[in-house]
Amino acid sequence: MSRDTTVAALTEHACVLIDYATGHTELRPASEASADLGATVVRLPVAALSWGTVEQSAVLPDPASIPLRWRIGAVPVVLVTAAVWAAGPRRGRFSRLVQLACAGRDLPPATGCQAHYAVCAVRWAARMMPMRWACMEESTAAALLLTVARRRAEWRHGVAVDPVRLHAWIADPRGEPVEEPADTALYTPTYTPDGPGPARLTEEYDRD
Repeated sequence: MSRDTTVAALTEHACVLIDYATGHTELRPASEASADLGATVVRLPVAALSWGTVEQSAVLPDPASIPLRWRIGAVPVVLVTAAVWAAGPRRGRFSRLVQLACAGRDLPPATGCQAHYAVCAVRWAARMMPMRWACMEESTAAALLLTVARRRAEWRHGVAVDPVRLHAWIADPRGEPVEEPADTALYTPTYTPDGPGPARLTEEYDRD
């Protein structure tokens, strides 16, 4: 594993090692984790036992109103994301999507409304994709759509425990997950556009 791109997510009993350059993920006992790993260390909060479940609302949300320009822009972006996913070695899919999700890191931050439009537009455009389309692909496409709009996406990849699991999502400038279920709050960010480590919130937040 590369020390510059590896995150060690530590809990009381386990260490989750994630190499964002290769996508290699490894679960170790906490007793085997030490400072000489050279990885960026992120300590996960102690979670109450949930047995891997969380309560969700049984009421379906109203359909989101998405401006036409965002819908139109989402179609080629979803296709590009799918092409990047499929091109090249299978073992490099994860790292290719990470690079794509962080392509707009130097752009001005997106507003909360722009992030909302990007996520909803990508979900709308991806409904007919004949491939695996999960949180990694969806959040990457939303981040790319914001990049095309010349805005920085607050892309997040993180870890939760009980059980250990990974998730990717888009956050607004305040760090709140955009169009995500309540259990996204259980995930601790381990990678952002700034690289491995805890999330850094943007200072700008306005309504557009």
